[in-house]
Amino acid sequence: MKRTVLESRRQVMSAVVCDYPGGRECAAARLGLPIKKLDNHVYESAGSRPLSDDQIHQLEQEAGTTHFPDYVAALYGGVFVPVANPDELDNIELYERCMKTAVKRGAVDKIISQALSNGEIDEGEAKAILDAHRQHMAARHSEVHAVILLHRSREPGQN
Repeated sequence: MKRTVLESRRQVMSAVVCDYPGGRECAAARLGLPIKKLDNHVYESAGSRPLSDDQIHQLEQEAGTTHFPDYVAALYGGVFVPVANPDELDNIELYERCMKTAVKRGAVDKIISQALSNGEIDEGEAKAILDAHRQHMAARHSEVHAVILLHRSREPGQN
């Protein structure tokens, strides 16, 4: 999935609501808000405050997105990497993670190659390279963490 980190909290809120299953109407209903009030919170209009962190988290948990943690991590120059659930890991899952990581590395290399076709990298190309690289590094970190979780030796008496 190709996705860049959003640049403002407003963009994050809008993306979360748009990606919520059923869209704005269902997101509003889930939060117990009339749709107009949700729109006011998302666009900070009519004197409304933005959605709270808890509201964004609630919607993202149900939608399976990570726009908000990606945004916050990028503010600090980092990447968000969700921790794998050890109960859902097996060797097939590790192989799938490995393949996804390889694809993301290939995407970085492809963007670099295309950017260098004219001998220089402009600002837009640099941003695309760094976005793809961030996704690759997050995937690699997740992959390595999953390997450790699945194969970590346990002390006697531990599950």
